[in-house]
Formats: sequence, C-alpha cells, structure tokens
Amino acid sequence: MEILSPAGSPEALRAAVCAGADAVYLGFGQFNARRGAKNFTRDEFAAAAAYCRLRGVKVYLTLNTLCADREMEAAVDCAVQASQLGADAALVQDMGLVRALRQAAPDLPLHASTQMTIHSLDGVKQAADLGMTRAVLARELSRRDIAYICEKSPIEIEVFVHGALCMCYSGQCFMSSVIGGRSGNRGMCAQPCRLPYGWGEELAGGHPLSLKDMSLAGHLRELRDMGVASAKIEGRMKRPEYVYIVTKVYADALREGREPTPEELSRLEQAFSRQGFTDGYFMERKGPDMFGVREEARNPRELFAQAKAAYEKGEGPGVPVKLYAMVRAGEPVQVGVEDGQGRVVTAAGRPPEAARRRAVSRAEVEAQLAKTGGTPYRAVDARALVEDGLAVPLSALNALRRQVLDGLSAQRSALPRRRHGAYKLGARYENYRGEPDIYLSLRRASQMTFELVKAKPDLITLPVEEAAAHPDEVKGAIERGVPVAAVLPRICFDRELPALREQLEACREAGISDVYVGNLGLIPLCRELGFALRGDFGLQVFNSQGVKEYKRMGFQSLTASFELKLAQIRDLSKAVDLEIIAYGRLPLMITENCAIQNQSGRCVCSNVNLLTDRKGVRFPVERAWGCRNEVLNANKVFLADKAADWKKAGLRAVRLLFTTENGVECAQVLEAYRGKGNYVPNNFTRGLYYRDVE
Repeated sequence: MEILSPAGSPEALRAAVCAGADAVYLGFGQFNARRGAKNFTRDEFAAAAAYCRLRGVKVYLTLNTLCADREMEAAVDCAVQASQLGADAALVQDMGLVRALRQAAPDLPLHASTQMTIHSLDGVKQAADLGMTRAVLARELSRRDIAYICEKSPIEIEVFVHGALCMCYSGQCFMSSVIGGRSGNRGMCAQPCRLPYGWGEELAGGHPLSLKDMSLAGHLRELRDMGVASAKIEGRMKRPEYVYIVTKVYADALREGREPTPEELSRLEQAFSRQGFTDGYFMERKGPDMFGVREEARNPRELFAQAKAAYEKGEGPGVPVKLYAMVRAGEPVQVGVEDGQGRVVTAAGRPPEAARRRAVSRAEVEAQLAKTGGTPYRAVDARALVEDGLAVPLSALNALRRQVLDGLSAQRSALPRRRHGAYKLGARYENYRGEPDIYLSLRRASQMTFELVKAKPDLITLPVEEAAAHPDEVKGAIERGVPVAAVLPRICFDRELPALREQLEACREAGISDVYVGNLGLIPLCRELGFALRGDFGLQVFNSQGVKEYKRMGFQSLTASFELKLAQIRDLSKAVDLEIIAYGRLPLMITENCAIQNQSGRCVCSNVNLLTDRKGVRFPVERAWGCRNEVLNANKVFLADKAADWKKAGLRAVRLLFTTENGVECAQVLEAYRGKGNYVPNNFTRGLYYRDVE
C-alpha cells in the first residue's frame, strides 16, 4: 500500500518525498481542485517529475475539475505536457476530459478522482470500463464497504486516510457556487460549510456542517490487508511542514508494520486538527462527535522547525540498492549496482596492483561501496570478491561507485515512451429547434394532484421510493397520458442495492420505463432491469465531450450542469436531448451525516427543518434516499419571465424542480412557464445561468 501525499508547492513535494511518501499528487495549471494552492509551473513540474522519478516516487497530476468547452483544449494540452514530462497518472473528474484524454494521451493512466463520487463496486467497474486504472473512493464509506469493493474490484482502490472532511459528498456540493459564485467543482470552494449556522429562528448557533479532520491512523494494517492500493493524505493547501509531519507518521508506521504511537498521534494533532480527529465514517459511528472547528491554537513552532530542517537537508529513506565489486589480479576492477526493479549498471576501472605494504580487504571494499551519502540511494547490501595481496586506491573505488550510481540515475530518470496526439473537437451536433417540453420533478406523490396531472405536463418525475410506494397514482397519470419517470438517488451503497432494486421493480410494474441517473454506479442495475437512461444533474454534464461520452454509454437525454451559463448551454454540441433545471430550490449538499438528527437527537425528517446562516437566510434541509440529508437553496430559481432566453438554448426540455411546494403552487408554476398567470415566488434567484462561476 503506497502512502500518497499532497504537494501544493515544490517545497511541499520535497517535504513529502523526504518524509517517505511513495507517491505525490500535484496541480499543474488551472485545472485542479485546489486552484488556491501554489501549484506548479511547467518548469517546476518538469523538475518535480524528474526529482521524484529518480527516487522512485510516483507523480499524479490533478486534473479533477469540470472544464467548459473553451477550456478543454488547454486542459488536454496540460495533461499531454505532464505525460511527456513523466507524470505517472492523472486524476480526473470530468467525463468529457476522460474522453478527450483517451484520444490525445492514450498511454497516460487515468485515476477516477473522489470528485466522481464513486462509492460502490458498480461505480468502480464503470470507472474501469472508461479506461481508469484506479478509483478514489468517497470518504463516507465504512470499513465493510471498502473491504467489499477491494475484494471484487478490477482496478486499484485509493482511500483517504488523513485530512479535511467535507460535509457534502465530493463532486456533489454546489453550496459555494450557488451562494457565492465560487465552485468546488472548479477548484475554488469558499468553504461555506465551515461557517456558523443555527436552526429555525436561531442565528448561527453552532457549526452543524463543519466536520473534524479524518484520521485512520490506527487502521493502516487493516486497510493494507483489505487490498487498498493507496492511502491518501489530504492537504494541498497546507504548509510543507504539515506535509512532512503527517507523511512521516504514516510512512514510518506502514513501513514498520505497526500503527502510529501516542507520540506520533500527538504530532498529527499539533500539526493541524479541528478539535481532534474522527474515524466516524470508517467505524460507522456517525453523529455529533464527528464535528469540530479549527481553534486558534499556538503555532507548533518547534515541531515545524524540526520538520523544515529535516526535509531541507535530508534525502528521506533513499532508494534501496545493492552494490557489488570484483577485485582480481590482472583484470579491471569491476563495480556494479542493482535497484529493486532489476536495473543493473556496471563500470570497470584499471586492474589492481600487487600490494607493496598493505593489501585491500574485502571489508574495506564493501564499506567503501556502501558510502552513498549525499545521493538518493541507500545501500541495503554491499558485497565484494577480493583476491589476496592486491591494492586498489579508495579514490578509484569511489569514482567507480559514483559512475555506476550516475548510470543508474540516468536509467531511472528516463522518460516513459508514450503516444500523444492533438485534441480534436469532433462532430458538431445542432441544437433542437422546437419548443422545449416542460417536465415536473416532484418531491412527494402528494404533489401529483388531479389538477396537476390534468394540466398535462410533458413528463412527471418522482423519487424512486415515492413512485414505488404509490403505484396507483403513477398508473393513473400514465393512463391519462402523462408519462412518469423515476429519479434515482445520487448515493446508494452496495448494501443498499437490494432495496433500490425492489423499488425499481415496483416502478417498472407501475408502468415506468425511464429513470434519471445521477451516479455512474447505478447504470448497470438500470440496464439490467431494462430502463431507458436519462442523466440527472449529479453526472455533472459540463461540456460537449461529456455529452458525447454519455451518449456512448447509452443515455437518451442529459441534464446540463446548473453551474453553466445559458450562453454556454446554448453552445454545447447536443449529441442527445438536453434539459436544464429552470425552476426550484437547487440542491446545495447531499450529506451522509444527518444534520437534522445531530441537532434534535432524533429523526424528525417530516418536520420543516431550516438551517439559518449569520444573515438570517434559511436553507431547508430535507430527507434524501437512505436517510441522508439534502440541503436546499433558500431562494428558488425562477426563469418563467426569461423564456425567450432558454428557448434559444436548443433545449429539449426544461425541468421544474418542486421540493417544499404544495400541489397548488406546482400548478401555478407550471402555468407561469407556459406563459400564463402572474405567479412569481417571494424570493427568487436566476441561479448561475447569467453569471460567471469561478
């Protein structure tokens, strides 16, 4: 199991390597989920890759953000340059970028970023089908979930073991972008989850969205035994001293086959914590104990000074090598070196002379060979065959040792041979020119009133559990000429699949043939049961290449990301029908931890639960499938009076998202989007359809 460390700067990279990291991940250019980190220039990346390659440390490029059409060529060029400079893999989130890189850099291994929200075996298998060689699992998984996936996974599994925890599943958080225009999916998260919030009338009474940092120190051997390929440390925004301290604790423990000591755990907490650490998700102990905030603590100057001194002067554990020498009369002195990958370099010097005063001994030759100080190498074995009565200057042995180590360095530094090509946009698909249909996305079956069905929307969607629980209402709508589709949960663990299968089978019996899918992991089940695939917003459709890739995967329609502007949506090449969410409270977070129960101490999902920020703005919190939470925006997107704009965007449909509305309000909104009536919500927003998102 490799220790994978963050490198937000060249200094942090050196700190990670010196502390014993087996691999590092770093950003190059603007297409990574930590754009606020220092990141690397091209020259710095080249130097970093060469430095790591020589020392046997792998380098993973982070390209884990969503790319707009106009950015795709630059993102591909960034990946191609990194591949040419020797990057060992690229972490990606964007499905369009995955498609483009298969074309432009087919030999560059791709890792599915945690931003892809992969949390099930089928999700991992989908990543494998896309050509990924590794999947980074969601942080919310438990030990039994991880073990199950590792046991059956066709590709490598990477797991976070230390660092910050987001309240929302990675890749599904829209809070920062919708509220402040800074997208976590674009590497610019403003971390609104770390701010204080209250409930109901209470203003900012606590920090119900701020989780402690995770630490799986104490579970390293268990993870290794499960078959986890990589233990990942979060922290590209952290200082180099932090990277050194945390990496060294984990690397030393793993290398020595033990768990961190109490002293090492204390160093972890001194380096950074939010009122301690949590392993709550891993141990299936969710609840209030998992939450904490960063306290103003004394800077651990002495600890950081020790760390800085260590990585500035040190070489870390060193590359283990074996050295050999042969000193025989009448033959050139031979010196050789071999590394762990079987590379061998030899060199020959002048023949030894007969000893006049004192002959060189085998022990002296072996001691001289083992002097690898000041190099990236560590001699784990030094053996010599030395005949009696011969003399060899130690300077000659030193020169031969340097020569073979230099030769080994040249071999280890050689760049991989890979194919690279140019990015090609491909075929251009025209916009739909007809009048967009209007779909109604209901939260509860009770919203599907007789009057609403009578108004004949073009499609009604219901959450899968609601549709399964109310088959008569579903059949009634279908019989009256209104098709009904089921919306699948964005999060569904492997152990929850049987329950979802039952609900889908009930939906099929009720006459439903289409499903909205918001996570890769549910595609196989839907195909097996014969449903037509529609892409929900959780798939993060952000560019034309992504649309084409989802078409290849069998989707008949897609929902464009609501982090795109209308102008960008208009310009997408629409290989399949495209729709947008044109009305409603946008989902800001999907959470594994139940904020409602944490606050009240019991399950009160049926009540009105409002999260209140410092300004008194209230965000509804509702139950999501699997007893999870969904935090909704305070204001509703409203575009009924902007029909001229969205009708020019080439959309097959607009979807009206109803959450807290009753049946009467649903009917009023539908009329407004048909250009009738005078309905306008009390508080509304245009969403992100008219403003740039960082």
